Amino acid sequence: MNIIKPGSRLFLGILLLLGAFSFKSDTDEQQRTEILLDLVYQGLSQNHFSYIEYNDAFSERVFNLFLDQMDYSKRFFLRTDIESFRIYEHQLDDALKNKSTQFLLAVSDTFEQRLQYLEALYPKLLAEAFDFSVPDEVETDPDKRDYPDSFSELDAFWKRILKYQVLTRVYDAYKDQMENDSLEQKSLAILEEEAREKVLKNNRDWFKRLRENDFSDHRDLYINCLTAAFDPHTSFFPPRDKENFDISMSGQFEGIGATLTVKDGYITVNAIVPGSASDRQGELEVEDKILKVAQGPDEPVDVVDMPLDEAVQLIRGKKGTEVQLTIRKADETVKVIPIIRDVVVLEETYAKSLILERENKIGYIRLPKFYADFTQSGAKSSADDMKTEIQKLMDEEVEGLIIDLRNNGGGSLQDVVKIAGYFIESGPIVQVKARNFPPLILEDTDPGVLYQGPLTILVNSYSASASEILAAALQDYNRAIVLGSKSTFGKGTVQKMIDLDRVIPFNLRHLSPLGALKMTIQKFYRINGQTTQLQGIIPDIIFPDAQTYLEVGERELDYPLPFDTIASTDYQTWDKKKIEDKIVKLEHNSQNRIEQSDAFELIEKNALLLKKRQEETLLSLQFDTFSAYKEQVNDEGKTLREKLKEETGLKAYTLAADLENIESDSTKLKLHNKWKDDLKKDIQLFETLHVMDDLVEIW
Repeated sequence: MNIIKPGSRLFLGILLLLGAFSFKSDTDEQQRTEILLDLVYQGLSQNHFSYIEYNDAFSERVFNLFLDQMDYSKRFFLRTDIESFRIYEHQLDDALKNKSTQFLLAVSDTFEQRLQYLEALYPKLLAEAFDFSVPDEVETDPDKRDYPDSFSELDAFWKRILKYQVLTRVYDAYKDQMENDSLEQKSLAILEEEAREKVLKNNRDWFKRLRENDFSDHRDLYINCLTAAFDPHTSFFPPRDKENFDISMSGQFEGIGATLTVKDGYITVNAIVPGSASDRQGELEVEDKILKVAQGPDEPVDVVDMPLDEAVQLIRGKKGTEVQLTIRKADETVKVIPIIRDVVVLEETYAKSLILERENKIGYIRLPKFYADFTQSGAKSSADDMKTEIQKLMDEEVEGLIIDLRNNGGGSLQDVVKIAGYFIESGPIVQVKARNFPPLILEDTDPGVLYQGPLTILVNSYSASASEILAAALQDYNRAIVLGSKSTFGKGTVQKMIDLDRVIPFNLRHLSPLGALKMTIQKFYRINGQTTQLQGIIPDIIFPDAQTYLEVGERELDYPLPFDTIASTDYQTWDKKKIEDKIVKLEHNSQNRIEQSDAFELIEKNALLLKKRQEETLLSLQFDTFSAYKEQVNDEGKTLREKLKEETGLKAYTLAADLENIESDSTKLKLHNKWKDDLKKDIQLFETLHVMDDLVEIW
């Protein structure tokens, strides 16, 4: 991602467009709203990758996105409220052109009325004890229920929601008592009363935060829905969000080291920063939903339905302090993960290698991301580091090479082009296309080949962007075998960040700060003409994994850009007899091993269990039934996780060139040994090693 700077074509275009508008409002806030709407309307119209007509279809997108964002869980609006908003459903395209905020005001005003009503309701509902012996249930998936038809239905739903919040706390406290004899043994009635007090406090805090939101917060949310109607990676960053983004882009991480997003109303882990406190602690995973946040032993704060920036403020903290995250795993198990906040151990973010053995001596390189720092001369580069690691492995006379790109979310485009060039003579690596421009072909111009031996690329559902470019290029050249999940993430787009304070006319500078606009301006295409967008990369050999049946990837986001094709480039494939003719045999051997593997059978069972748990959204509010269900979930999940932690038989060795540096530093040695131990339990890597042995044999 790049930052738009003064002097660029995009910067000047927006500046000229803004100069054509006059603002007649008497208030700064109204002027700020108008200029932001102009920036969205003009900037995206002229510069977004896709030409999207401002028509009824666009209006429907914005309408649905905004109502979903304002009340995802359907806790506030009535069905009659939604029907009253429908007069705007096909008017928002014209409203944007005219800088009208009538829809925004109508939704915001109604939300404030419902907020006031519910703020008086919930304490009354929590004033009386809940009876957990009577049959009752709650649907926790908003997509499976409609908005309430009346206030009485709204009241009834809120009673069930609050009862569920209390029940989960009662269950947790009761379970703690059963497992710890040193705790005071309290009756269910006392546990229920204490749980109601905690739920009352949490809701009081939650409503207080909602009360602190004003028109500008709702406006910023609305503008983000306007941008999201173009594609899920185009977004508006209000000033505070832009500050958080600048902190993450600076590389100065002090906290837990996890990238978070809002998904289905939950704060969800989007990525784990390599070398971070979360990465080293090892329990937090992508797709984990954060339910509560506690500062050390303090009472946890519920963060469900909390704005992302507020949740981030609770999670972020100084080095050495502890944060406890209550998270819900994909299999619906709930656990508390304590993490000591820390800075990123930079060495853990860089490419690193080992020697793996089963029948042959195989080189293994883990590349967490395609990093580069263009601000400093002599700074670290993933391309330079990969070259070094490859050379070290060649010095060890390895017979094959595995490049592990699992969970690699991308990074430097220039570096991925260089890295791909290490394995081919020369030629195109990727096509990058902007709207109304012919594709730009990025090529490897170095005629040399650094490594010519057997090569595999290991990917998963979270390998994205630059990872997909490398895997696609080497797959298209028939140079490498790609192995892993049923497909990669499918993010084939490029974004640029526009600092809005740098594009407004001088006479409007008093309106700063405005924030920033992140805009999709380009799309990646393989050298064979197919985009990596949406479809991702389909591996040559597919392994079962935990995400096999889950909704993961670009295709699951709202309004993603489509898969399409352009003209293929001219490129000369690697000797096809080396790879293409042999893939059928290698895949056959791999599938036979997978079918006979107890570990892969467990992975398949786990994947099916995760899908089943995600579909079980209608939950009982009877204590005995709820407890039995939770115990079953916990027992099944625990059994599978323990079995999957068994070692595979993989042997891992440190490179001779790295021994002195690693053994001289106790921290490095500890991290390095933990990495090796984890790899020994990695069934996908073990099967990749089997494939490598087969490939070496027929190379």
